[in-house]
Amino acid sequence: MKKRLTQRSAIEGFTLIEMMTSVGLFLVVMTISMGAILGVFDANRKSESLKTVMDNLNFSVESMSREMRFGTNYHCETSASALPPFTAPQNCAGGGALVSFLASNGEQIVYRIQGTKIEKSTDGGGTYIAVTAQEITITSLEFYVTGAVKADSWQPKGLIKIRGRAEAGVAGAKLNTRTDFTLQTLVSQRVLDN
Repeated sequence: MKKRLTQRSAIEGFTLIEMMTSVGLFLVVMTISMGAILGVFDANRKSESLKTVMDNLNFSVESMSREMRFGTNYHCETSASALPPFTAPQNCAGGGALVSFLASNGEQIVYRIQGTKIEKSTDGGGTYIAVTAQEITITSLEFYVTGAVKADSWQPKGLIKIRGRAEAGVAGAKLNTRTDFTLQTLVSQRVLDN
């Protein structure tokens, strides 16, 4: 009886070749799986980085819109290099590269495109600071202003159109993520134009 059990267990066991084959297949499957998992982690890091960049752009546009909404005395120029003062209301139905207005606190605020960045001035066009992140490249910024002149009996409003791309790279990642975007928002002056 003892002899039969020994023979039976020897017959039912794995040979060395079978064991090496199964371990080899296991290693191949695990290597492929780890590559896929690392790829998912890399894609997640890129996605979060791009989301942060796009959040910066959305914040910039929202801030610009809010300031314009509570502002008055809209002035639009076709050239971003126009020199101040921008005090007289001026429409820009064909699109402009610079918009100026009086903020609710009395400051004259100017937004323009300079190179590939959106810039803001709070001193009427004297000094400018960039309001978009370094990873954002603005290819086109256009302001359309109508109703700025009080004699036309229209409520002042401005249309902002922005085109560009956002590039987000992650340290250690193989490729940068690039997203092209087009944003458009319409801003109407809150204060009634009398």
